[in-house]
Amino acid sequence: MKQTHVFRENQEEMQQERILDRNELERERGITILAKICAIEYQDVRINIIDTPGHADFSGEVERTLSMADGALLIIDAQEGPMPQTRYVLKMALQLGLKVIVVINKIDKRHARIQESLKRVGDLFLEMATRDDQLDFPVLYAISRRGVVFQTPPANIDVEGSVKPLLDTIVATVPAPTSEVNLPFKMVVSALDYDPHIGRIAIGKVHQGSVVEGKKVVRTSKPNEIMTITSVMVANGLDRVKAEKVDAGDIVALAGTGKLSIGETLAEPGDSEALVAPLVSEPTLHITLGPNTSTFAGREGQFSTSRQLGERLMRELENNVSLRVEILDGGKFKVSGRGELHLSILLETMRREGYEMEVGRPEVILKNINGVQSEPVEEVVIIVPSEYVGTITQELGARFGILQSMGPVGEEETEFVYRLPTRAYLGLRNLLLTLTKGTVIISSQIIGFEPVGQAISKSRKGAILAAESGTAVEYGLRNVKGRGISFIIPGTEVYEGMIIGINAKDEDIAINVCKEKNLTNHRSKSHKGITRMAPDVEMSLEQALDFLLDDELLEITPLSLRLRKKFLSDIDRRRAVRPQPNS
Repeated sequence: MKQTHVFRENQEEMQQERILDRNELERERGITILAKICAIEYQDVRINIIDTPGHADFSGEVERTLSMADGALLIIDAQEGPMPQTRYVLKMALQLGLKVIVVINKIDKRHARIQESLKRVGDLFLEMATRDDQLDFPVLYAISRRGVVFQTPPANIDVEGSVKPLLDTIVATVPAPTSEVNLPFKMVVSALDYDPHIGRIAIGKVHQGSVVEGKKVVRTSKPNEIMTITSVMVANGLDRVKAEKVDAGDIVALAGTGKLSIGETLAEPGDSEALVAPLVSEPTLHITLGPNTSTFAGREGQFSTSRQLGERLMRELENNVSLRVEILDGGKFKVSGRGELHLSILLETMRREGYEMEVGRPEVILKNINGVQSEPVEEVVIIVPSEYVGTITQELGARFGILQSMGPVGEEETEFVYRLPTRAYLGLRNLLLTLTKGTVIISSQIIGFEPVGQAISKSRKGAILAAESGTAVEYGLRNVKGRGISFIIPGTEVYEGMIIGINAKDEDIAINVCKEKNLTNHRSKSHKGITRMAPDVEMSLEQALDFLLDDELLEITPLSLRLRKKFLSDIDRRRAVRPQPNS
């Protein structure tokens, strides 16, 4: 975008690095979460660009936008090579007949394996191509952070360059969209947006015909409800600009279409034949979400009722095509998604919007296949420094992972490919990041279902609970540190049943962290026992979800994350585990 002069030299974007990742969470985490559409002009050719996420948890964004494309850039890390999700999105692109251009990126990495990565890409094409001509794909080599692309790997990676070879290849290789402008207008809604001035916006690729402002259209699902297009817009750089007319093959944003769903077909009045909607894969994990019921409920959140949570989740369903929401008894909701990251991003987004809630432990969604309860299975690729080989084999062995392959990556790293149940994958990423001091590269993709295997042993020790409500003091917290690991600091408000640490033993214990030291005539009360004693562990939202057991909940507010037991009082917990007499 910079090299095709989308921006003026004095514009702020010229100094930015991740221009499309404008979402706050995307910038914090360095990942793409939502697909975006922009456009550039090169050699009098208009090129629409769809930037999609690379993480498998957000592949629903890829699935709903692939139908708008005529070609694809398959971007491969020169060191890591194709990852599990690469196989999935490439298969979809080839099935849709997209022209694929392979870009071997990050060739300046210390352990870049350019030829090895290219060979593995070739093997993927051999496995997944649906036509012989798909095996003839162009290959380019790039250093994206410098904005340079080469036709062949350069002898000197510091040589100057530009993205011109990539743009030339796109113009020469990717076919122009078929322009069936003489047929009646029709398009599939691939994305939705909202503008406070013009209302809801439907985005999609015009399948046939053309569209202008004032045109009458219908949803094929409700052909009797005629709507009038109030605004026709196309992408121009990062912005949208009004267009007099948009023909078949171009991507358009339409206002005035009323309340739509992704996958619906817009057509001219009298046409009730829908186009094929994008196929979105089913969720694999679910959590139970409900209003906060802790002692501190309603203190920190702006929206905390079941009705408010339900309205927010219903709004999320309009754009988040991989999400499913089921209303349960007691004002709770079963929220299903593609993985831990998918669900945690939703929870973090709601939290920042002022919502307060409690959620249970993530659970795998089982399927009944031919009368057998089956669970999702993942292919997991792990790259670590060779010094952590033993750590990986020990941890994956404890989770019943089946080693598919293992080999060196350069001189200092080792790559593992494992097959293991999704329930065993829960919490693995955060654990390995801790065990390898943040050096692990881990990626996964669901590859099928298998009969439910044997139970996996609990991966953590017992919890340390607050025995009473009040304010934690240093004297009380020293008892916690003597028994295990603490999560809180002096001055933290706690309530009975709140988890404040991890016990060194398997059982749960309750400690009164609000208890102060008894004073005598020989001790002066110089302070109230509140000092800056650092916690041993500070958890992110994902780590807190991974920590949960079946009898525990995570309290999420805009200001705090608190772990707690479902039953807060000791007597209620004892009753919950006591065997019930036969009736």
